[in-house]
Formats: sequence, structure tokens, C-alpha cells
Amino acid sequence: MEDLKGIIHKNYSKIQHRIHEACLRSQRSTASVRFVAVTKYAHTEWVKALVELGCTQFAESRSQQLDERALQFADHLHWHFIGPLQRNKVRRTITHTSLIHSIDSLKLLSTIGRIAAESGLQPHVLIEVNLSREQNKKGFAPEELLSNWNAICEVPHVRVEGLMTMASHSADPELARPVFRELSQLRDQLQTVSPPSIQLTELSMGMSGDFEIAIEEGSTLIRIGSALYTGLD
Repeated sequence: MEDLKGIIHKNYSKIQHRIHEACLRSQRSTASVRFVAVTKYAHTEWVKALVELGCTQFAESRSQQLDERALQFADHLHWHFIGPLQRNKVRRTITHTSLIHSIDSLKLLSTIGRIAAESGLQPHVLIEVNLSREQNKKGFAPEELLSNWNAICEVPHVRVEGLMTMASHSADPELARPVFRELSQLRDQLQTVSPPSIQLTELSMGMSGDFEIAIEEGSTLIRIGSALYTGLD
């Protein structure tokens, strides 16, 4: 029976191949796409196996688990926060996070800016956009984001680096394409009205079921969880 490391290596290699093929189709360099391993349901041994394979970008969706993972593993790893962030967890979260993907309100961003100033930090963040308009999803509606953009740009002590979205779950990944394309277009629109200090270089979109479509539509950060652990208990 194939061992744990062998299964993860096989899954990881398949994903890397699919990334490469998607980049070829869209005439992009593979270096323009960062692969972020989502570890919120992963056992410690699985994370260790990914580190041994050379993974350096990981994501968690709960502040406490992010703390535990960041303290447990080597300093050279980069931890992303991708879940809903409660304002009372901001201080803990910004300490260990390279990038927060899930800024879903101006109030949350302002709280991060205030605590960052107190802590001497400058967190890197993405603004979450609910383009699928599902009520169970967090994030700014596009028109809300546009109306709040000037205020977002003025929040001190944070670096807004781009946008994030999630498409509706579907067995057909092609159905995600319009959502991903809209996020890319929205980013381009916002860049034209942003101050020079804000460069929206990042688009976090695409997960295990639709990351190839996301790459074709301009994603720079893909968040992969279940596809890494196929075949494991």
C-alpha cells in the first residue's frame, strides 16, 4: 500500500502539472502563480510531507490553528489567513500572517490598521469580493467595494495588494469563469482610481475544483486543499 508521503507527492505532482498546463494555455509563466496549500483539515504529518516537497506557502482559516502551525513549523514558511476574521482575533492573526485574503468590511480593515500601528506592523491584505452574491458568503458586493474604495485606500498601516473571491460550488468548473473574469476586470478598474502607493498585483481565486480556470483568468494565488489529500483518511 502506498505510504502517506507517496500519496501526497503524487497529488502534489499532478497539481503542479495542471498548473503548468493552465499557464501554457493562457501564455503565462508558472512563476506568476503561487500555489498555497490549505491545511485547515490536514494532519501535522501531511503538512510535514508538503514542507519536505518544498512547499512554503500555507493557508489556515482559524486564528488559533494559524498560531499553532506557525509556531510549530520553520520560520521560512509563509502563512496565509483565508477564513472569516473576527476583529477580536486581529492582533493574534497579524503576528504570524504573510497575507490576509479575507478583508470583508471597512470596519475590519480599520481595526487591522489601528492594531498594526500599535504593534509596529504593516499587514499585507486582500479585499474579499462576493461576486457570486451568495448570502452565505462574506465579502463586499462589487458596487459596495467601488463606493468604499477611497476610504479603503486611506486606511493607514496596511498594504492592500489585491482582491479575493470564491466562485459558487459546481461540478462544472467552467461555470466559475465569469466570476473569475469579473474579479480581474474589477481589479483593473480599481487600479485606475487607486493612488500610486496601492498596486493591486494579486488575485486570489481558484480552489481544488476550479483552479485551472482561475489561472486562465489571471489568478496569482490558488488555494488548494482537498486535491492535495486525495487518497488519505
